Order: sequence, then structure tokens, then C-alpha cells
Amino acid sequence: MSWVNDMMRSLKDKTAISDFIPVNEELKYITRRKRLVEELKGKGIQSSSVLEAIKQVPRQYFITDALIEFAYQDKAYPIGAGQTISQPYTVARQTELLDLKPGDKVLEIGTGSGYQSAVLVAAGANLFSIERQEDLHLITKRKLKELGYELKCFFGDGFEGLPNEAPFDKIIVTAGASEIPEKLLRQLKVGGYMVLPYGTGNKKRMYRIERLNQTEFERKDCGACAFVPMLRGTEKL
Repeated sequence: MSWVNDMMRSLKDKTAISDFIPVNEELKYITRRKRLVEELKGKGIQSSSVLEAIKQVPRQYFITDALIEFAYQDKAYPIGAGQTISQPYTVARQTELLDLKPGDKVLEIGTGSGYQSAVLVAAGANLFSIERQEDLHLITKRKLKELGYELKCFFGDGFEGLPNEAPFDKIIVTAGASEIPEKLLRQLKVGGYMVLPYGTGNKKRMYRIERLNQTEFERKDCGACAFVPMLRGTEKL
């Protein structure tokens, strides 16, 4: 947990968005982001709104300092607290599968580093995000606020969702589930999609589940994937 403690101390000294984003940030990273977008296009990402969101979001501020120079490689990296920041392709693919419309009310399970959250907001989502680790929740909530992303962040059990805020147009799960969370299905609007990695053991596949009516759902297999496991409960400071 040393990374979390170091980040918490660092955040206490940051009071403005300029503390997170240096004035010359775009001069150094904009070319890398553009190259990443072209790479994602080559891998099959087609949504213009998703690609534009990827081009806008400064991924280097969602990873550890030691990995900043590798921020625009299409790879997942550890962020501490037993979690990872997903590779950009995975973030783009999940976002594309949601088929977002401007203003869609979206529930994100697993705030994590906040990178996926930022991409969702940049793509037009009205985002509600929940994180089970309190320390990571506090760090990421403040970071997203300082970076200018408007969303509602919650500390809680992702399996429970946010019943008081439901229903949602879309739900995205950013950890590998070994079971389909029934409570999340009930929080999805009719006609809405839930995108989640699901499967037993290490064999996870990405699924998009559409709610057809009050009792029926349709599941589409969208290919193999790799994620950290989705865990029940919460971890407090």
C-alpha cells in the first residue's frame, strides 16, 4: 500500500488543476495520443466519439510516475492497491460496446485509476462510478475533480450497484465477474446495455447484455478479455 500512501500525501499538496496538468502537457503528449488513436483504429475501434475521447484524455495522469513515459502504449499497467489501469484498446472497446448517446446515465463498476471514467465522461456519459477500495476511491475522486471531469463517485460494493440512483441507461463493469450480478441487471433500463467481462477462472469473455423487457435479457459474446477479478464487499481505510 506504499503507492497509495505516497499518492495520498502528494494529493494533499495539490490544490488546483494546474498542479496536475502542467501548462506544456499537450506539447509533449498530444502526438502520442494521436498515434494511439490511429493504433486503435487499426485494431477495429470505429466510434468517432470514443476515438475523440481517447484523444482528449491525458492517460499519463492516471498511472504511476515511473510509467508516465509508457502511458500511450496499448498496455495495462499496475496502479497499486492490487489493481491495474486497463489497456487503451480495452477501454475503447468497452466504451464502444455501450453505444453511448449524449447524456446517457451510466453506472461504472470499478472506478479504479479513473481513466475509464474520464473517457466515459469525455464521450458524453452522465456518469455514476463506484469503487470498493476506500483509499483508491478518495484518491481517484479528487484526481478526477481536479482534472475537470464531472461525475458522481461512490464508495461501495459493486455487486450491489447504486439502487437509489437507478435505473441506468448503460452499465459498465471494469473487473472480471465469475457470475452475472443480478442486482445490476435489475438496475438497467429496458433497452439498455450492460457490458462486462464474465467467465470462470482466468477464462473471461466480454459480453454485452441487453434488457429486452422487465424479465428478459439477451447476451452477446464480444470476445476474449483479461481483467482483475471482481470482488464482493468493500475495503476501508
